[in-house]
Amino acid sequence: MKKTAVTLGLMTLCASFTSQADTLLGLYAGAQGWNMEVDGGFSQDGNNLAFDFDQKAKSNIYAAFEHPIPLIPNIKIQKTDMDTQGSASLTSNYTFGGKLFTANSDAITDVQLSSTDIILYYEFFDNDLISFDFGINAKQIDGELLVTDKDDPTLSGFETFSGPVPMLYSRLEIGVPFTGFGAFAEGSYLNVDDHSLSDFQAAITYSLMENLALDVTFQVGYRAVSLELEDLDDIYSDLEFKGAFAGIEVHF
Repeated sequence: MKKTAVTLGLMTLCASFTSQADTLLGLYAGAQGWNMEVDGGFSQDGNNLAFDFDQKAKSNIYAAFEHPIPLIPNIKIQKTDMDTQGSASLTSNYTFGGKLFTANSDAITDVQLSSTDIILYYEFFDNDLISFDFGINAKQIDGELLVTDKDDPTLSGFETFSGPVPMLYSRLEIGVPFTGFGAFAEGSYLNVDDHSLSDFQAAITYSLMENLALDVTFQVGYRAVSLELEDLDDIYSDLEFKGAFAGIEVHF
């Protein structure tokens, strides 16, 4: 009888640990397709030239690792592609990359831009109904900007810029019991000195698969990224990237 009681106790303890480990320990990986629109412009002297940018389908991928060890933060790494092209009709002279583009001419631009987020965060709530994370985000921004005279391709100015930007990070996720549906809002924000950056997204989620080995969730939502840079590697910008996205997240 005692052996039976001990066996049942051990089985209960193992089941409890398995359930807790699935909640507190795991690897998340996700990919999103983003229908990105871009507004704004950039310069080297603060007089930003506004471009008419093309709408693009871009990608965002991420991975996160969560654990139950106190004081040690969880980590999430995210990479977003924000390349785009655009054009502008100049109403005044514009200098970029050491080249002068004169008024009444047309300029085209090729923007190669990406951001890499390294996020360290803590979970303050974590259950099926509500989850709240808070931490810091070291956002690395890398860009290459090319401006070319539309009628004279030999006239072009080229500049690169790169730098890390520390930001606050938070995420709130809620679930609707017994439906498979949920929602989340996630964002990073900075407003310091002359830099103002934000990266916010919100989505509705639906669980496609959920078991002890693998969870698969579908996402559909909206994301907006704002980059107001003042003299980051001699680049000034007032750019906004926004649009709807859809994605899949896998939890191992």
